[in-house]
Amino acid sequence: MTTHPRRPRGAPVDDALFAELCGELFGCLPRVDQRVKAAVYVRGLLCAEGRKSVRKLAAVSGGAVSEQGLHHFVSESTWDWRPVRAVLARYVAGVVPVRAWVVRPMVIPKAGEHSVGVDRGVGQLRNAQYAVGVWAASEAGCGPVSWRLHLPRVWLDDRDRRSRAAIPEEAGAETVEGCAVSASLEVAGAWGLPSRPVVFDARSASVAAVVRRFRAAGVPVLLRVGSATRLVRVGGGAGEVAARHLVAGVRHLRRPVRVPGARSAEHTAAAVVVRLPGGTCEFVLVGHWVGRGAQPEYWLSDLVTAGPAALVSLSRLVGLVDGDFGRLTDGLGVRDYVGRSYDGWHRHVTLVSVAHAVAALSEAVLSYAG
Repeated sequence: MTTHPRRPRGAPVDDALFAELCGELFGCLPRVDQRVKAAVYVRGLLCAEGRKSVRKLAAVSGGAVSEQGLHHFVSESTWDWRPVRAVLARYVAGVVPVRAWVVRPMVIPKAGEHSVGVDRGVGQLRNAQYAVGVWAASEAGCGPVSWRLHLPRVWLDDRDRRSRAAIPEEAGAETVEGCAVSASLEVAGAWGLPSRPVVFDARSASVAAVVRRFRAAGVPVLLRVGSATRLVRVGGGAGEVAARHLVAGVRHLRRPVRVPGARSAEHTAAAVVVRLPGGTCEFVLVGHWVGRGAQPEYWLSDLVTAGPAALVSLSRLVGLVDGDFGRLTDGLGVRDYVGRSYDGWHRHVTLVSVAHAVAALSEAVLSYAG
């Protein structure tokens, strides 16, 4: 879990870009007052200092929108956040050369038990919400375009809790890993976006179950897997072998790979073609070492012809996403929503995604102008 950074004193904002982005993204909202409030909310996320309470966000508007009006707009209004996300994803894909959709988990500690989805999960010392964000990622820039909140069974099976949080009937039980897959498939397969691989950490997941869903949707993947993941080497017999042993067997084939911003000698990789136990489709397992004495990372992909260097380059996007989360997204208040409704949470994180896009693109514009 990323720790909370010191809150920035307002993110950079290019006013022309802000107006253009809000005009395009919020054009799908049915009423003029909703479009105005959406822009006020995003401006508040960008400019208010410290924790992004509704009071602070409303204060940034100089009285144009009341605290009560802004609270109602996010927590109790009827506007649909889904079209806003789809338009945002298409906008970002049009201005940034998206190389992959990166899935990033997010834990949101909570003091009480009433926020939608809050649970005391395994290993957690206090109540928390668990969510995943899907990021458009490239070396040129990263930004969240969609989110999914994991809903534990204690929320789905309790009719009273479910009703108070207005959890929709179609929301069903899924594992944490299933939550991540569902979120990424919505972006990668349902919004008419460029076909790009999905990258995420599957070390605690059932790799076979994850791969099955992505292949059924025709979406390529690059998964970080555990060293004990059982795989079958193509041409090496029918036995199942742990990933660490398969990679150790090709260790002598390690070659330097280029990673932007690092010396190529620091990063080496080797690959072996494998199958999942009982499967027929071929995958490539890549071992990636950073430094001489380090243990390798293990990455599994159905992009068999891509080559180790290309797959290592894609895997490094996870670090860029983590960096932007700590530098921008967390400071924009993605974990600051205190309402209790399912739609309210989704509206808030959607508007944070818009604020992130404004901040990241403004940095580029202002840097170029300077």
